[in-house]
Amino acid sequence: MFFSFKNFLKATLFLFSILIIILIFSSISYYLIEKNQIKKNVMDIEEYSPISTLKVPENPIKRAKFPFVDVHSHQWNMAIKDLSGLVKEMNDLNMKYMINLSGSGVATFSGNQSLMDLNLSKSVKNIRENYPRRFGVFVNLKFNNINDNDFGSKSAEILENAVNEGAIGLKIYKNLGLDLKDSKGNRVKVDDKRLYPIWEACAKLNIPVLIHSGEPSPFFDPVDKFNERFLHARQKPKSFRPPEKYPSFDTVMNEQYNMFKNNPKTIFINAHMGWMANDLDKLEKHLDSLPNVYTEIGAMIGELGRQPRRARKFFIDYQDRIMFGKDSYKKSEFDVYFRVLETDDEYFDYYRKRHGLWKMYGLNLPDEVLKKVYYKNALKLFPSIDEQLFE
Repeated sequence: MFFSFKNFLKATLFLFSILIIILIFSSISYYLIEKNQIKKNVMDIEEYSPISTLKVPENPIKRAKFPFVDVHSHQWNMAIKDLSGLVKEMNDLNMKYMINLSGSGVATFSGNQSLMDLNLSKSVKNIRENYPRRFGVFVNLKFNNINDNDFGSKSAEILENAVNEGAIGLKIYKNLGLDLKDSKGNRVKVDDKRLYPIWEACAKLNIPVLIHSGEPSPFFDPVDKFNERFLHARQKPKSFRPPEKYPSFDTVMNEQYNMFKNNPKTIFINAHMGWMANDLDKLEKHLDSLPNVYTEIGAMIGELGRQPRRARKFFIDYQDRIMFGKDSYKKSEFDVYFRVLETDDEYFDYYRKRHGLWKMYGLNLPDEVLKKVYYKNALKLFPSIDEQLFE
C-alpha cells in the first residue's frame, strides 16, 4: 500500500491530538486529586511535621559535659584535608580525639591496596605534622583476592606495616557477609576461615577490630505498612536487603557471633551496638558470652532515646563495654547524643525522620558512667591516646 506524505501528516496530527487530549485529562485528574487531598487534609508522611504542644523542661546541649573520644567517624579525604576547621568544631563539641575508621580513604572502594596504603600513609603524615594528639586512623583491607593462597599472610603483612606506620585499628565494612563475593562467585561469610589470619594478626599486634556487619533488622523485612523503617526504604531503597538477593539478618548475625567466639584473643568493637539496640536483653547475652567484644553507639541514639529506662539500666550494667561513636560526621547532630545521654528531658526530636518516627527521652546517666562511655573505655583500648587531654 502506497503511504503518501499527506497520509503521514494526517497520522502524525492524529497521534499528536490524542497525546494532547491525554495530557489535558491527566492534568485535570492531578488537579482534582490534589484539590481533594487538600480538602480532606491528606498528606504524605514526609510532609507531616506536627509542632508539639507539650510543655516540659528543655535542656538542649551543644557541648558534651565531659571530654570525649569519637571511636566511629569517617573522614574520607584526610590525606589531603586541612584539619584546622575540623579541630575547631571538635573543640566546640568537647571532642578531644577522633578516630577516622576510613584511614585508607575513598581508595578503599577501588580495591587497589597500594592506593589504599598510600592514602593511609598520607593521612598519618597529615595528622603527625598538624594535630598529632587529636586523631587516630584505622587501616582498611581489600578482600576481593580472598581466594589467593597467600591472602592471609599478605593481609597480615599489610596490617603490620600499617601499625608500624601509625594505624591504631582495623575497620571492616558491611560488604563482608552481604555483597562480598570470592572469585568463584560465592558469598564470603563473616566467619569465613580464610579471614582468620587477619583476626590473629590483629590480636598479635594488639589492635582492635571495629566491624560493621549487616544492617538494622527491619532492612531485611518486607517493606510494607508494618515496617517501622518504611520511610528509610522510600528515601534510601538500596539500604534494604530483599531475601532473594541477600542472606537473612539472623544468618549474618550468627556468622558474626561465631567469628567473635572463635577468635577470643582478638578485641572486637561490634559497631552500631551490633544492631541489637532495639533488643537490649539480647545484646546483654551477647556481651556476657563474649568477653573480647565491646560495642559503640554510632547511629543508635534513636533506638536508645525511645526506651530511656531500659537503656539507662543497660548503660549502668555494661558501663565498661560501651563507647561513644557517631558514624557520619556532622557537628549539628551531636547535640541529640549529648541530650539523650546527659539529661532527663522528655519528648524531643531526633535529627533524621527516616531513622524513626518517634520522640527521644533522656537517660540522665550518672557522671561516672558518662566518663566511661565518653573516654575512659576508649583509653583502655587505645593506649596511644594522650590521657592528659582528658584531665
